[in-house]
Amino acid sequence: MRILHISSAQSFGGGERHLADLANGLAHRGHDVYAALRPNSQLIEKLTELREANVTILPFRNALDANSAHHLAIFVRKNAIEIAHAHMARDYPLAAYATRRNATARLIVTRHVLFPLNRLHKITLSHAARIIAVSEAVALQLRSQKLAPPGRIRVVHNGIDIGRFEKARADFNREQFSRSWNLPEHGLLVGTVGELNTLKGHEEFLRAAEQIARIFSNAYFVVAGVDTSETEENRTALKRLIRELGLVDRVRLVGWLDDVAQLLCALDVFVSASRIEAFGLVIGEAMACGTAVVATETQGAREIIEDRETGLLVPVADADALAKSVIALLKDEERREEIGKQALKVVHANFSLDRMVDATEKIYRESRSGK
Repeated sequence: MRILHISSAQSFGGGERHLADLANGLAHRGHDVYAALRPNSQLIEKLTELREANVTILPFRNALDANSAHHLAIFVRKNAIEIAHAHMARDYPLAAYATRRNATARLIVTRHVLFPLNRLHKITLSHAARIIAVSEAVALQLRSQKLAPPGRIRVVHNGIDIGRFEKARADFNREQFSRSWNLPEHGLLVGTVGELNTLKGHEEFLRAAEQIARIFSNAYFVVAGVDTSETEENRTALKRLIRELGLVDRVRLVGWLDDVAQLLCALDVFVSASRIEAFGLVIGEAMACGTAVVATETQGAREIIEDRETGLLVPVADADALAKSVIALLKDEERREEIGKQALKVVHANFSLDRMVDATEKIYRESRSGK
């Protein structure tokens, strides 16, 4: 198939990881895959399986960017695109316009987040052949909003590139990692990964870290993620809180990591303190590393983790409960390892990248056949 992925994303988060893995996976299977992206998009260097000529750059200024919509329609026609797949709500109208101008192209959209769409999207989604939700929670919200016929909604959980994390585990050297991060080799490491914004629960993570640090003098903490706000006020606020909690020597506030897999392998416990999570791709990635996970009980986390079997779930915005669960795991190495092993099995069985690509291919074929 001739498939176009459309994204105006400037930063690189779970949705962009999903797009890159899906596009590369489809291209690897022999599909002719294209991408329409914004200038300086971080996705450009991640689409390793796409030919350079298959990537077009458009301004994508907003959902009503007529110029981008016009050129997108030309690109669809010129390349005989059969599937135009949009990944961000602000791109849906532009992709819908491009497919309306090209009768042989089918519009597919993926909804990656739980934030409700506005009623204007009813017009856009009425033209979509299929709407993919990355979790049952997202599908439930889409159905409740009645923006599209329920029969067009499909659930495809995010896929994990298991091979990448298997290689990371095989290559991981704790002594080398500890030395490069200037950490004691036999210390305990607890970390979280995600964009620096209030919805990711970094404040609760740090307040839990303060309690954990009182129990374990050899515990260290990592917060990995970038602040996409114009003034970096979120990062500034976290640095201030770290000072107030007396954790300056115990917390590493790092930015973008090219190889997050090595960090996930190094962690004794991975924490997701999110206040809202549609799926939680990085939770699955930590599980793919065999790392024990403590996560807040968001809708997405509940679909990935079986509490006390493949991870521990705690109430949202409860730093005390977060600390208590992490402390329990740090005290019990055998339990940490067993939870990690069970988590790894679940990822292999339910959240592989191949499964995600298979399911998406099926949806594309359905949409082309008019079923």
